[in-house]
Amino acid sequence: MFTTQDAWNTGYANGRRYRRLSDSERSLLAAHVPAPVGGRALDVGCGVGELAAHLSSLGYRVDAVDWSDNALAEATARYGQAARWLCLDIEGDDPVPLHADGYDVITLRFVYPFLKNREHAMSSLSRRLRAGGALVVVTPLAAETPVERRGIALDENELAHLRAGWSATARHDVEGLAFVVLRGSHPDGTTPRAEAPADPWAGPASPSTAADPPPSNRADAGSPRPRTTKGPPTVSPSDDG
Repeated sequence: MFTTQDAWNTGYANGRRYRRLSDSERSLLAAHVPAPVGGRALDVGCGVGELAAHLSSLGYRVDAVDWSDNALAEATARYGQAARWLCLDIEGDDPVPLHADGYDVITLRFVYPFLKNREHAMSSLSRRLRAGGALVVVTPLAAETPVERRGIALDENELAHLRAGWSATARHDVEGLAFVVLRGSHPDGTTPRAEAPADPWAGPASPSTAADPPPSNRADAGSPRPRTTKGPPTVSPSDDG
């Protein structure tokens, strides 16, 4: 399990990668978070960019952040202008490069288990949601993950804690993964504020209590990624991390 930026860069340089985005995940994304007109997405821990590019294909304008320069270089080479590729640690860096007007969907695929302060990170990210927006967490299930890789997965208690405090949630288990959609109130129960919050990661607040639609079977160009200083090690895991 990687815990430093150098380790992530080395892992990507040595060929370690995410598990590929499955058709089941694509169908769930289409069902739960279809892109609204002018929709904007934030992919946290984007790795080599497959999910970010898929969100772009759904019609979102995408900001994709990761801590690994090597991952972002490959994402840029593969998918070009599908997203703004940002070298950023969501728990340590200045969030200024992110859009102040918020996002319609924020995705964390193979990221949540790696967060050092999960509640703070999720509360901060939730404040960047636009009205009707959703946080989507995709994570391996502990019950279907080898013991030696338990650190990249969540057990049932952790999944219940993740869903607690939201106005509306949905969960689907697919191919050893939990696909969790979170909407509405913040996990910490605080009231969103329209003015600039003290927490620099907390963007414009806009909670929604809208329920998710039932699942069904199944871009705008960005700008080159800006550079930021590096913070503590919390980036998205690869399938082999």
